[in-house]
Amino acid sequence: MFPIRDHNPSGRTPYVVYALMILNIAIFLSYWHLMGDDLRLALFFQKWALIPGEVTHGYSLHTLITSMFLHGGFMHLAGNMLFLWIFGDNLEDEMGHVGFLVFYLLSGLAASAGQIVAAPFSNIPMVGASGAIAGVMGGYLLMFPKARVDILFIIIIFFKIFTVPAWLMLGLWFTFQIFGGAAADMAGGGVAYWAHAGGFVAGAILALPLWLRRGGPRFWAVNEGKPPHPEAKYRLSQSSIPIVRRRR
Repeated sequence: MFPIRDHNPSGRTPYVVYALMILNIAIFLSYWHLMGDDLRLALFFQKWALIPGEVTHGYSLHTLITSMFLHGGFMHLAGNMLFLWIFGDNLEDEMGHVGFLVFYLLSGLAASAGQIVAAPFSNIPMVGASGAIAGVMGGYLLMFPKARVDILFIIIIFFKIFTVPAWLMLGLWFTFQIFGGAAADMAGGGVAYWAHAGGFVAGAILALPLWLRRGGPRFWAVNEGKPPHPEAKYRLSQSSIPIVRRRR
């Protein structure tokens, strides 16, 4: 189950979202050739990925930034870029290009801080734009809680598209990060759940001044909790699983 689009595209071109997507993809392609060589890839991540234990001791501080633009595989990259594309444009529209870029980077730093606090002496490298994009999702939830988001739900060979409010989809996602983080603390794991949760909370907090300037609850009332743009019409809308009738 994952989002495929929202129903209110931005009112202007989201240049920063596009630039971030291009940058992430270009950087991933630059070390794609290392994917088949575990040793060289490990050495690459040792230099550029965030290792909480090193940062805790004051080393490799540059990785707080560089780790945001690295990914562990194609699906990791594709999932992050999909979420950025869906939720980033409306925030950039409201914040402006420079404001959104600053917001994105601060969310990423907060996400890294969340993982460092959760595992300050860990030597496991952390990579991915997930923390910064979680901040985008947190800001989106605050600004547009009732925006309509299409979710693609796959059940073996059946595909179903649901339209749900953003608060439901993003709220469930955040809840999963909390439970995932708690489980990872007990059993270990390869996903930086606390980075996701930290970035999400930071994004909501960083978007709070903008929301208040827009009128707070009045901003929700005027726009019905959705981005202030006309709703898009899609050829593929909600679908249903076919009913197979049993012969008597």
